[in-house]
Amino acid sequence: MSTAPKVTTAPTPAADAAAPAVAVSKPVAPKKVAVRAKAVKVAKPVAVKAKPPVVKAKPVAVAKPAKVKKPKLVRDSFTIPKAEYTVLEDLKLRAMALAQPAKKSELLRAGIKALAAMSDAALKAALQAVPTIKTGRPAAVAVTKPAAKKAVKKIVKKA
Repeated sequence: MSTAPKVTTAPTPAADAAAPAVAVSKPVAPKKVAVRAKAVKVAKPVAVKAKPPVVKAKPVAVAKPAKVKKPKLVRDSFTIPKAEYTVLEDLKLRAMALAQPAKKSELLRAGIKALAAMSDAALKAALQAVPTIKTGRPAAVAVTKPAAKKAVKKIVKKA
């Protein structure tokens, strides 16, 4: 800025008409130089899809069906009179005729369930009807299985 004193003259009516008044000097501000600003790249706004707020909930205990454990199987051997063994075969044939084939073990298990359902007196009577036998393995006698199969086929054909 300049420090020049201001000069002013009193205006006169004659001077106003003939000549312009003396110019009053004003301090001049320095010119501002225009500085080129660097172009800033403006990123295009990306459309952001509103995601539902993620709420972390404690896992709810889902009631799973209880796993059914397979019963532990026990393998056992026993001695049975031949007459009662043939009864088992006859019962297998009856079950086949009823369109419900059964294995020997299934027949024995069904018999156990039937015995368990009996009253004490009925169970005692059933046990007394069965003779006791000597335990152990019988003497080596060749059982002809093919003959037993032929007998089964004959009975099935009749039914």
